[in-house]
Amino acid sequence: MSKLMTTSRRGFLIGSASLAGAMGLTGRAWGQDLFPVVETTNGKLRGVWASGVASFKGVHYADSTAGLNRFMPPQPVKKWAGVKDALTMAEVAPQVPGGRTSDYGDIIVMDRQIPGIGEDCLSINIWTPSLETTAKKPVIMVIHGGGYYGGSGNSFGMDGDRMVRFSDCVVIAVNHRLGAMGFAHMEDFGGSDFASSGTVGMQDIVAALAWIKENIAEFGGDPDRVMVYGQSGGGAKTSNLLAMPSAKGLMHRAGVMSGSSLRLQSKEDALKTADAYLKVLGLNKGEVHKLRQLPLTTLVAAQAGMEAAMRAQGEAPRTFGPCIDGIAIPEQTWTPDAPDVSKDVPMVVSSALDERTYRMGNFDMTDEELLTFAKDKAGDRAAEAVALYKADDPDATPFHLAARMDTDTGFRRSAFTMAERKAAQGGAPVWTYLWTWPSPAYEGRYGAVHGIDVGLSLHSVRGGLTGASAESVMMADRIAGTWAAFAATGNPNSEYTPDWPEYTQETRATMIFDTEMKVENDPRAEFRDFWESM
Repeated sequence: MSKLMTTSRRGFLIGSASLAGAMGLTGRAWGQDLFPVVETTNGKLRGVWASGVASFKGVHYADSTAGLNRFMPPQPVKKWAGVKDALTMAEVAPQVPGGRTSDYGDIIVMDRQIPGIGEDCLSINIWTPSLETTAKKPVIMVIHGGGYYGGSGNSFGMDGDRMVRFSDCVVIAVNHRLGAMGFAHMEDFGGSDFASSGTVGMQDIVAALAWIKENIAEFGGDPDRVMVYGQSGGGAKTSNLLAMPSAKGLMHRAGVMSGSSLRLQSKEDALKTADAYLKVLGLNKGEVHKLRQLPLTTLVAAQAGMEAAMRAQGEAPRTFGPCIDGIAIPEQTWTPDAPDVSKDVPMVVSSALDERTYRMGNFDMTDEELLTFAKDKAGDRAAEAVALYKADDPDATPFHLAARMDTDTGFRRSAFTMAERKAAQGGAPVWTYLWTWPSPAYEGRYGAVHGIDVGLSLHSVRGGLTGASAESVMMADRIAGTWAAFAATGNPNSEYTPDWPEYTQETRATMIFDTEMKVENDPRAEFRDFWESM
């Protein structure tokens, strides 16, 4: 019997026994049993048990970001009397809503951000197997993807229930500010009050970690074993946290999946983006404080219109993201070296073989089109590039080979550089993996696509990218087992994988996640060498 089936059956029996025992109790005792109350530093929260897993949703770690709190660092939650329900998710960060416009976007369900946008969005969702303060379960905090512009900890792929049953860990999904509300740097327009407005979305995540440090023991978690990880934009945010002095001591392991961010924009570039935003809103330099009075819908609509306005003026579109503000993020993050502030934090860094298929739609690409694509990348050496990729995988389609070229020069280059710099630092170890198991969606046309390991990392196989099959459950066992072991011990080795050596600059040992698990030293080195020679 698999561990998943065993833990699921145990959770069912626990839940059944709990309800059976409550049947003979008064209505008041029944309610206390099914709806547990936990006391936090701000007040009491009521959650709910579901077959052995207790959840507390929409738990605010900081105050509303509306009004005078707009563009400001996160403010403390006001204490409350009585018991506050934590039964439903809170609002998600203001963002331009996503639509079901592409097959890929459809199957990752990014359009479902329950219950919708709002400014009281600084919250976490907690799932736990125990409410004993002495339980000291490892804690996993997952940061959602969606770049710096979209997504939420409420989204389909961030649900922690299944992972709790599999791993016996406490799982937390975090919401934080995004887009202009989280990363518009307004210092030149609003003065010192706005000196760190370009990083408040990252400051939110630090505030969530501080709340976890203070309160997670009440939810059965160990405040000294907190693992933070994320994929894509979540990986980029994790990269940034590792360079923030305020996060030191709040996270004890870190995972960066297909989102290695090596450097942030300068304050000067961030100010240009803010200037473009204010122009769309019709605000002058001295009127930035009016941003606190405008309707939320106006601010979000202006963000949507900024890109179109810049294109109409012949300018390159700008997007919001954190900058080096000299306060919350005092210096470059991973350039030229790994940040010293997190030298003692072990890491796992990853990429997937066919990341870029998620942004490509030419599924029927021909050999001629592949050569044209390669010319944009390799110029006069395009034919050499095509030959190199075809020799590696003669059965791959031109579409997949093009995606691998794009991936090798983007996601994988950043992941490799991050691992190299972390290893060179000589502090806590780093492990790396390359995901090559392909998504079965649409008869495999996406390959090992960006995001393929997101749901599986939380031991969930109900997403469209993976499908529910014996094979997808096996892959979920492997990657979720990796994160569970890493959270518990600071080492990703588990019963589900072969022996996994640390990554060093001498061996570059990398775990290959596929139906056949294996370790390779410096995989795809020939492709890296080719692109570095360009």
